[in-house]
Amino acid sequence: MNRKIYGESVQGASHIRNGIVCQDSYKKIELSKDIVLIAVADGHGSESCPYSKTGSQIAVNVFCRVMQDLVDNFKKDQEFLLTYLNREGDTKIAQAIDGMWKERVWKAHRDNKRERPIGKDNLVDKAEVYKLYGTTLLGLMVTKKFIFAYQLGDGDILFIDRNSIQAVIEGDKILGIETHSLCKRDSWKKAITMVRVRSVKDDLPYLYLLSTDGFSNSYKTQEDFEKTCRDYYELIQEYGFKKVSENLKEWLSETSEMGCGDDITVVMAYYE
Repeated sequence: MNRKIYGESVQGASHIRNGIVCQDSYKKIELSKDIVLIAVADGHGSESCPYSKTGSQIAVNVFCRVMQDLVDNFKKDQEFLLTYLNREGDTKIAQAIDGMWKERVWKAHRDNKRERPIGKDNLVDKAEVYKLYGTTLLGLMVTKKFIFAYQLGDGDILFIDRNSIQAVIEGDKILGIETHSLCKRDSWKKAITMVRVRSVKDDLPYLYLLSTDGFSNSYKTQEDFEKTCRDYYELIQEYGFKKVSENLKEWLSETSEMGCGDDITVVMAYYE
């Protein structure tokens, strides 16, 4: 089985016009021939979150760090890792991500000597500091035996093969512009996780596609969005992964310009 992974983040058309840097981040790590980690984060980019680009960068690094530590701890037996992820994914693992993100955000804020909000008790209000770095987070671990998916906030993790396109996680849909965020108190309680054992019958080739909500929001309907994702899958089959990778940045920029104008990040993991 061959594996190819590629990702792009593009600055949204409206952000270009308004001089706002891209708030998205992504990270991909191939730990071994059998284990891949992918993370995608979307910084909120609002006036109340001026450092959300840093927040999203910290988020993808934290997901990969927590997952890599787990792989190291259970490297002798993936079955134990599978059991642990299935049992503790939305509790201990989500808590670890929440806690490490807030710890690193606080350190970054302190190291950059940024202003520290003072609360009513005349102490530094860390909750207000975290809000300055608000971000969502999507994460995926793909191993030889199973996949583990994590989602906090909006965005999409899709699985596409010859016969179907399906959401790996059905994320919470919140009306309006609100979304769950790592910056909120006890954010781990809003995280959704999923474990799926991989089957030897999985029909190659198939594609995992992670994207920030700027991608789906650029289409009028969910059906239009999913059709575009399937088009990517079919383009890879027809023209090859390298060709699609070379054009991805331009295509995503056009999507943002013709769509919602937001930043867009897409990471593809293609198995053939």
